[in-house]
Amino acid sequence: MSGAMSLGARIRRDRMLYLLLAPALAYFAVFHLVPIAGMVMAFQDYRIVGPSRFVGLKHFKLLFSSPSFAEVLRNTLVISSMKIILFFPLPIAFALMVNELRSRALRKFVQATAYLPHFLSWVVIAGVWIAFLSPSSGGMNKLRGLVGLAPLDYMTDKSSIRWVLFASETWRSLGWDSIIYLAALMRISPSLYESADLDGASALQKTWYITLPELRATMVTVFILNLGFFLNAGFDQVFNMMNDSVISVVDILDTYVYRIGLLNMQYSFSTAASLFKGAIGLILILGTHLASKRASGKGLW
Repeated sequence: MSGAMSLGARIRRDRMLYLLLAPALAYFAVFHLVPIAGMVMAFQDYRIVGPSRFVGLKHFKLLFSSPSFAEVLRNTLVISSMKIILFFPLPIAFALMVNELRSRALRKFVQATAYLPHFLSWVVIAGVWIAFLSPSSGGMNKLRGLVGLAPLDYMTDKSSIRWVLFASETWRSLGWDSIIYLAALMRISPSLYESADLDGASALQKTWYITLPELRATMVTVFILNLGFFLNAGFDQVFNMMNDSVISVVDILDTYVYRIGLLNMQYSFSTAASLFKGAIGLILILGTHLASKRASGKGLW
């Protein structure tokens, strides 16, 4: 009882903080927890009208034997790997560079410029990049012309479109994702750098032996959380940038589920694909957490 009273007292004390947290909790409850009950459709021949018949793993067998699913899964893995593994060090490097800026006005300008794309919808961002990469009037092809290269339609070129997705994701998320690292940098004690200065350490040595080790816990946490969304290759982005010319290399699980489930109304089959994606994400989070705890003693909890 005393433990319950203590918890209640803490909640009453921090009630304004919990009140601020309530909309986020409500969002996750409505859009992430409640829909879990609907996952039972993956094991049924679901019918909107009338009873649904239980069919066990039928839809999973169809899913794993489908050639189109194999292609979609491969695209998802490639695009997600580019966005998570290649992108992961970029916000860290950006935060380190911003932290070295001594002019407050310049720092605010750089941060505001880097944060702004995050608040744009993918509809707007897709329009910007499509215009920028236009083979007839885009800025990128004008630059190619200056060095004697022929125009290239990046949006319909299968060898380029994945890098367009990576570049546009980097442009949109670089500044915003660096915020957590900038906050972590502010927590590092200045006395550590003062001691390093007395020992004659260079800027590179201070970064390698002080800054990066102090950021390790933050980097591990962010990486583990990102792995949980490994199969979320970005529905909004791909949906707005995809076209028939490149669908074979950018069609991902989310667009596949949308097309099969909503457009073709194969609800049980698309639910099986969505459940597969969620299960893989859970396994990745738990596996990475346990591996990190064993290797470094640091994990999500």
